[in-house]
Amino acid sequence: MIKKSFILFLIISVLFITYSYKKVIVINLLSIINGMTNHIENTKPTEWTKNSISYENNTKPNIIFILADDLGFNDISLHNNNNRNAPATPNIDALAKSGVVFTNGYAASATCSPSRASIMTGRYSTRFGFDYTPYPKTASRILNFIRDEYDNEDLPFINSENVDWEQVGLFVGGMPSEEITIAEMLKDNGYYTALVGKWHLGGLNEGMRPSDQGFDDSLMMTSGLYLPKNHPDVISAKADHAIEDMVWASQLYAVNFNNSKQFKPDKYLTDYFTEEAVKVINNNKDKPFFLYLSHWAPHNPLQALVKDYEKHSHMKNHTKQVYSAMITALDRSVGKIVKALEDNGISDNTIIIFTSDNGGAGYIGLDDINKPYRGWKMTFFEGGMHVPFLMKWPNQIEAGQTYEKRIHHVDIFHTILGASKINAPNNIKYDGVNLIPYLQGENKDNPHQTLFWKDSSYQAIIHDDWKLIRSKLPKKQYLYNLQNDPYENINLINKEIIIKERLNELLDIHINEQIEPKSPHSMSIPVLIDKVSTDKYIDGDEYNYWIN
Repeated sequence: MIKKSFILFLIISVLFITYSYKKVIVINLLSIINGMTNHIENTKPTEWTKNSISYENNTKPNIIFILADDLGFNDISLHNNNNRNAPATPNIDALAKSGVVFTNGYAASATCSPSRASIMTGRYSTRFGFDYTPYPKTASRILNFIRDEYDNEDLPFINSENVDWEQVGLFVGGMPSEEITIAEMLKDNGYYTALVGKWHLGGLNEGMRPSDQGFDDSLMMTSGLYLPKNHPDVISAKADHAIEDMVWASQLYAVNFNNSKQFKPDKYLTDYFTEEAVKVINNNKDKPFFLYLSHWAPHNPLQALVKDYEKHSHMKNHTKQVYSAMITALDRSVGKIVKALEDNGISDNTIIIFTSDNGGAGYIGLDDINKPYRGWKMTFFEGGMHVPFLMKWPNQIEAGQTYEKRIHHVDIFHTILGASKINAPNNIKYDGVNLIPYLQGENKDNPHQTLFWKDSSYQAIIHDDWKLIRSKLPKKQYLYNLQNDPYENINLINKEIIIKERLNELLDIHINEQIEPKSPHSMSIPVLIDKVSTDKYIDGDEYNYWIN
């Protein structure tokens, strides 16, 4: 009898523990299964194209575009006044001082993929139905399973009705292959083109891979760990949030080269991408090249090298230490790229553009990364899309400039073409401008009177100094005068009725010109505006839903 009671007690205990820790158990199981079902080969060397032909009369500039991922405005010391509780970025700052700082640089979207698509094409990505961020099928299923663990009755995760999960993910969604990219334009005009890092525009799809979109060579991140989870050289931080759980459970340590099978990098991912980018520079010093160095950092999962982490021991917040250490590695990357140009004697004939795909994310649990701006990634408040933005072109753009007029990711395409003296196709509707005449003082006007953003029914417009944000979930509108209120503290929606109506009219006209998304939305994710997403929602807190 005692034995039977003990067995019953044991079964009940196991069931109770299993239920209590079901999220942890399932996430770890899914992570193990993900690793077992995705074969990743050992590290292998890359064989970048080497151009040894001398172009003595070459007048075209080399172009290096460095894109950070989820880098907040306050994450570079240029903007945080060398605050000891914020990362130090001496190399990024030096780049800025040798060129121009755009103090009002805007991302094309408040999430990764649409911004990248706009950068590559010079067009609002909504013109070709790409206002969503594809994510791995495994990640979508994990997020769908665990979301209830984080739901509260006021701000639940909302599944779209009748979602076909086979139609969601990296193998399905992406930038349409018929879009003409900056890489295609440059390649057709004598440039060698290389991608190093994150693509996220359908790189697993035939027709949407970097090689299909104008890149001669590509070293593409295929999963997002910086080092294996238990590697002795890495230290990690994880916040208690569904997106954090999804990322940690779904990501592996893997890249591919020119559409090869996946293989392991041989070092911390940021340093690995940097060293490979330096190889590109060394191999192509005699021919004009376009290098797209698309870093994953400081996107989650938060993983930093121990040696970088220890440099921030004065910080008392562990997560902040890890995050700052990741930015240290990013800054080191910029320094190594600049040095490689100098070592090869091509610095004076090279354009460097540096920016972030969107603002910092609230779900990592750090409350100061977008300061002084309000909001986060996945919001159209300034914190979600007002990003670091720098450009250097020796002898062509005066060093030490600060440019205060609003510019946008769509301008990168036209600025690069303008510098290379290449004409864009005249049968395509473009949204950007060539910034060089503005920086050289030839054009004194504003590059843009009006800018637009759209994620399904969540939309925004800036017209002159007025900004309107509107959403259907929740149904609400915000109106700010950015000249008087750059940090969006005073909502004038009920006071400036005429301006509200005018901006809604302009936004309606723009939205009617866009096309429907070419991939189904799967989920609407709640995002707190004034709190990190790991904080508890309290009635009255401002929020929006990001529809993806």
